[in-house]
Amino acid sequence: MAEWHIITPEYPPQLGGVGDYTRLVAEGLAGAGDDVHVWLPPTPDARPATAGVKVHDIPGIFSRAGLARLGESLDRFAVPRRLFVQWVPHGYGYRSVNVGVCLWLLGRARRGDTVDVMVHEVYLPFGRSVLQSAAALMHRIMTVILLRAATRIWYAIPAWEKRWRPYALGRDVRFALLPVPSNVPVNFDSEAVRAVRRRYATSSGPLLGHFGTFGREVRGLLLQILTGVGRKGADFDVLFIGPQGDDVAAELLRERPDLAGRVHSTGLLPAASIAPHIDACDLMLQPYADGVSARRGSFMAGLAHGRAMVTTLGFLSEPFWEKSGAAIFAQADDIAALTRATEQLLTDPAARDRLGAAAARLYRERFDISRVIEALRTS
Repeated sequence: MAEWHIITPEYPPQLGGVGDYTRLVAEGLAGAGDDVHVWLPPTPDARPATAGVKVHDIPGIFSRAGLARLGESLDRFAVPRRLFVQWVPHGYGYRSVNVGVCLWLLGRARRGDTVDVMVHEVYLPFGRSVLQSAAALMHRIMTVILLRAATRIWYAIPAWEKRWRPYALGRDVRFALLPVPSNVPVNFDSEAVRAVRRRYATSSGPLLGHFGTFGREVRGLLLQILTGVGRKGADFDVLFIGPQGDDVAAELLRERPDLAGRVHSTGLLPAASIAPHIDACDLMLQPYADGVSARRGSFMAGLAHGRAMVTTLGFLSEPFWEKSGAAIFAQADDIAALTRATEQLLTDPAARDRLGAAAARLYRERFDISRVIEALRTS
C-alpha cells in the first residue's frame, strides 16, 4: 500500500476544477487501496467524507507559519514521503507570487521527500501591464524552483511541458502526461433526463447545450455562433448549463428575439444535477478561444457522457483531436464553419449518434479516471 500526501489550494465543497480533480484522484487512489492524505486551507463548510481519504485543514497553510505547521505534521509520517502538489500559481495566495511555498517544497525534497507536481496552469504572459509582467517574471522564478524540487512533473496537455521544460535549466526532470478526467460522473438516470427534456426541450427539434462557466471569451464565441444558427427557421432549443448562463441567454435573445421561449439557462446546479442536464442534450456546442484541449473539464464532461459536440481548434489543442472523430472541429476564428457544423448536426441525428459513440469510446480509452490512477501508481 502506497501513501500519498496531496497538497492542494482547493477541495470540495469549494468550487473549482483543481478541487474537483483532486477529489477524483484522492478517491481513486484510496479506492485502489492506498493511504491518502489531503493537505489544504480550511473552509467553513463541511467537506464530503470519502472512505480512505483523510483531509487535513491547516489554517494559513501557505504562509511561513502555516508551512512550518504543515512540515511538522508531515514529519510524523514515515519516510519516504510522497508529496503530490496540485500547481496553479494563483491558488497559493500572495497575489499568485508565493515564492515561499516553492522554496519550502525544495527544502522538503532536500530532506528526502519525493515531490510530484501536477501542472494545471503554467504562468502569466508578459506584457499586458507592468504589474502583470512583474508577476509573470516571478512565476518563472517559481517554476525554476519547483523544477529543482520535483522528481516528476505531470502535465495535463503537451503545451505545458513545452513551456516548463526550458526552466529545468538542463536538470534531468521526468515529465509525464496525466489525463484530466471528467468531474461529472457518468450515471445515466433516464427519468431525470426525461424530466430535463420536459422542462427545456419545448420545440419538436433537438436540444442544443453548452456546459461551462461562461467566461468572457467562451461567451463571445457562443454568441457569435448562435446568432447565426437557425436563421432559416430550424427548430431547436438552447440550454446553457452553468453559472452566468442567464446573462448569456439574455444577450442572445437581444440579438435573436425570434428564439424567445427556446433559450433556457439552469444557473449554478448542484453537482448531482449536472449529469442529467448534459445527457438530455442532443448536441453540445463547446467553443474555446485557445482551442479544445484535455484540460477543458467542460469538454471532458461531454466526452465522458457520449455527447455529439462541435468545438474549436487552437494553439493549445493537442494534435490527436482532429483525427479522433470524437467531435466536429473548426478553427476558433472560423465562425462560419462552426455555425455550419452546428446547423448540420442539428438536422442529422445519425451523425450525432456516430459522434457520441466515438466520444465515449475515446474517453474510456484515454481519459477515464482509471487511466490516471494506473499512471500514478505505476510511476
